[in-house]
Amino acid sequence: MDTRRLLRTFATTLGTAGLLISGCSSGSSTTSTSGSMRAVPAALKPYYAQHLNWRDCGVSGFQCATMKAPLDYAKPDGGDIKLAVSRKKATGPGKRIGSLLVNPGGPGGSAIGYLQGYAGIGYPAQVRARYDMVAVDPRGVARSEPVTCLTGPQMDAYTQVDQTPDDNAEVTKLSGSFAKFASGCEQHSAKILPHVSTVEAARDMDVLRALLGDEKLTYFGASYGTYLGATYAELFPDRTGRLVLDGAMDPSLTSIDMNREQTEGFETAFQSFAADCVKKADCPLGTTSTADAATRLKRLFADLDAKPVSTGASRRLGESLATTGVIAAMYDESSWPQLREALTGAQAGDGSGLLALSDSYYEREPNGSYANLMFANAAVNCLDAPPAFAAPSAVDQALPSFEKASPVFGKAFAWAALNCGHWPVGPTGTPHQIHAKGAPPIVVVGTTRDPATPYKWARSLAGQLSSGRLLTYDGDGHTAYGRGSHCIDTAINTYLLDGTPPADGTRCS
Repeated sequence: MDTRRLLRTFATTLGTAGLLISGCSSGSSTTSTSGSMRAVPAALKPYYAQHLNWRDCGVSGFQCATMKAPLDYAKPDGGDIKLAVSRKKATGPGKRIGSLLVNPGGPGGSAIGYLQGYAGIGYPAQVRARYDMVAVDPRGVARSEPVTCLTGPQMDAYTQVDQTPDDNAEVTKLSGSFAKFASGCEQHSAKILPHVSTVEAARDMDVLRALLGDEKLTYFGASYGTYLGATYAELFPDRTGRLVLDGAMDPSLTSIDMNREQTEGFETAFQSFAADCVKKADCPLGTTSTADAATRLKRLFADLDAKPVSTGASRRLGESLATTGVIAAMYDESSWPQLREALTGAQAGDGSGLLALSDSYYEREPNGSYANLMFANAAVNCLDAPPAFAAPSAVDQALPSFEKASPVFGKAFAWAALNCGHWPVGPTGTPHQIHAKGAPPIVVVGTTRDPATPYKWARSLAGQLSSGRLLTYDGDGHTAYGRGSHCIDTAINTYLLDGTPPADGTRCS
């Protein structure tokens, strides 16, 4: 399990993976750049003045293009990076407002996959009528010169390493697995690894804004996408338009605090799942109390650590894959029935259900290949901030605080946070508050029992932003828009369509 800041709209990813495409076919239409080149350094003007050749994607209604950005913004003449872009033009009726750029999080989630599999067809019709729906895969992600680290078989081995080590030998093996992962990334992606930071991705978004002909950026970012959007507003407050940041991150947290608070978030989500489960006669974790449910789950993990069970495939289900499967189901309460069934199966010696959940989390395909989600996730996170832990001894010292945050998941989450300890490229970012002074109202959305981005993060980000407006969803799951709350959806749709943000502190259920 590798959970360090894996922040994305997970349920949507699960539901749309089969709709993603691998490339775009040729065509000929073009778009003009924005008439404004204000404040663009001379060395960057060629990028802001390029034209996008829009081509049919082979997915109904969607067009694709490729844009160029500097590999290194500090040395714009030092070579390019190619970024994949997709859009679905406004359908009408009503006057077109502009472009709505979307990002589903990660870091490492494919924005184009999210657009073509969900946002471009599933966002409210009135929003799609007035906006061109647009996505760019961030540098190092999916179709945009993806970071590569391990082969499929190597990833299979990596995901099965015991992440709750019981002795020095297991600690050495776990630390070695992180070192091998980092070495693979350096071997296959050395050129791009120093240049996949969130700041650089945000600067790429400004180039795209200009190429789309928009004076200001309109943006919906979920999960890690909130950090990307807030970073854009920090860099370009005068070019910031209507920004919705759903499932917010707190950019001021150190890596260790972020990991520990995310651990607490998953514990909160598990308690909510357990409270629901024990009310059901067939709950595999008992029908007495949430405390008993937690004890039974920990016992199952321990049993699987000692003796993995069959899955009907070549891989057996051990503790690490089982933990990841449970974590995957915490992102969306609609997955709880599937989790109950999977846990029942695992207790009876059938690990196929939890393995399927784990594979969806890692974006493992049936043929044994993996998307680059985990590779890009580590590459961005390890560049954006100093590591939570540099050595196993530091994890040992922090273990009590992690286990206090989550008696169920604390130990696994603490050891997972060692993954940047061997990274071959030093961090370029540091934790800091984001104020984005001068930006128009920015809507920050938080869910009270969000596992991956705890509600306190949304409160913090909204308070940091000079123009932040906090919109609260009292509920379960990761992110809030499009999850069934009429109140949330109406507030966000109104903001996107007529520019009126919700009152700060608005609360929905």
